[in-house]
Amino acid sequence: MGTSAHGDPLAAALTGDRNGAGGRPAGPCAMVMFGVTGDLARKKLLPALYDLANRGRLPESFSLIGFGRREWSDEQFAQEVRSHVQERARTGFNERVWQKLAEGLRFVEATGFEDDSAYERLGQLLVELQDERGTGGNHAFYLSIPPNSFEAVCQKLSSHGLARRSRNPEDPWSRVIIEKPFGHDEASAHELNQAVERVFHSDCVFRIDHYLGKETVQNLLALRFANRLFEPLWNNQHIDHVQITMAEDIGIEGRASYYDGVGAARDVIQNHLLQLLALTAMEEPISFDADHLRREKEKVLEAVQVPEDLAAASARGQYASGVQNGQDVVGFLEEEGFDPHSTTETYAAFKLDIRTRRWAGVPFYLRSGKRLGKRVTEIVVMFKRAPNLLFTEADEDQFGQNALIIRIQPNEGATLRLASKVPGTGMQIRDVDMDFSYGRAFTEESPEAYERLILDVLLGEPPLFPRHREVELSWQILDPFIKRWESLSEQPEPYSPGSWGPDSAQQLLARDGRAWRIP
Repeated sequence: MGTSAHGDPLAAALTGDRNGAGGRPAGPCAMVMFGVTGDLARKKLLPALYDLANRGRLPESFSLIGFGRREWSDEQFAQEVRSHVQERARTGFNERVWQKLAEGLRFVEATGFEDDSAYERLGQLLVELQDERGTGGNHAFYLSIPPNSFEAVCQKLSSHGLARRSRNPEDPWSRVIIEKPFGHDEASAHELNQAVERVFHSDCVFRIDHYLGKETVQNLLALRFANRLFEPLWNNQHIDHVQITMAEDIGIEGRASYYDGVGAARDVIQNHLLQLLALTAMEEPISFDADHLRREKEKVLEAVQVPEDLAAASARGQYASGVQNGQDVVGFLEEEGFDPHSTTETYAAFKLDIRTRRWAGVPFYLRSGKRLGKRVTEIVVMFKRAPNLLFTEADEDQFGQNALIIRIQPNEGATLRLASKVPGTGMQIRDVDMDFSYGRAFTEESPEAYERLILDVLLGEPPLFPRHREVELSWQILDPFIKRWESLSEQPEPYSPGSWGPDSAQQLLARDGRAWRIP
């Protein structure tokens, strides 16, 4: 794969194409969606497909097959899809676009993922769509289902001849899309990867991490490598530490069956935050080719050092009952479907070091939690303090350290914090912010993360998708902390809803003479 903006979505981002993959539409193809009746499909995937069609990014031949237990006709399925699209599409509902998309909607009823007769009907339908709509025999299988069903579905697709491993570019392609979590530890992730890659070639396995589709995450590469301003300072000579935060102001929202036994570390830090760490700390890749980009991320993850004192380098908590935003909220252990003795954490924080010449001595602090002060995901690069030689009479509390705050969500953009003189006759110094916001800087709307990622799958553009090596390295980092937590008999430390986590999380930085940034 080349490195031009027309062949690479990341290069396209650097050169100003905000629709990814050079703005090219996908070629002839069909998508089979397992789990099409689930929350993710209804809220994100189906609206994203419509928005792609509305932007002119899907071919006229595009066909979508839902695979599920519902007793739906094709027409009933189309009506369901329409209702979700009308409710959540970002580009506005266009009847003409919808009718064109609806012509390719089909549904296969199945008693479960082991239903051989359903796969036989699916195979027949794919052949019919190839003949009737010109899909070219190109198939993407979206597994929006629990990971423990991945292997069963892949085996059925293989045994019924629906998945092909050919790498000949002249042959029709078969690709599989899988959602996190990719296992629950390194061993299970390895087994899962082997099960999937026995059926699909590794180049045809797309592991979705929707954070990598967010515009600001990709712009992080442009910020670092397209600007001379930051890269000379991006090292341990100038940077004091880095904070990476993903905070939610909601609870588990009825996800007890998924969340219990998973927790904040497995749900968010293993994938989203460690990917952000890798992108923040990586060296400049030779090109934006997928292999080159992954190689640099893998080097970072391989260099991450887990501290010997796991207790001092981590914190965990569970949100308690209380008042948040003027409303009474129940505690985690009181949520419906939870064991009152559950040790699943709703807050996790870690301190990690990276053993490279660039980052030696610069700690990376990662945190994620539910029922925190506000919804925000950000990367904070905190620079070392300037020597206070000229401003000896100024109160250091009035101005702190320079910081670059990269906002992933909401209000995507970046803020540079620096010290400035307050107007007046005296030399009074205070912190001020220089702010960049996508919403203000660009008139065009950024594509939703799933739009970009789905389009890249259909185009066969892999740079935004982690490979199995990255997944397993992430688990290697996290496993020691989780194993220690699972060996403890006490429950995680409670924290008040609307706060910024348990006291132990504040101590994690206070031991180093630092403090978390309050967004």
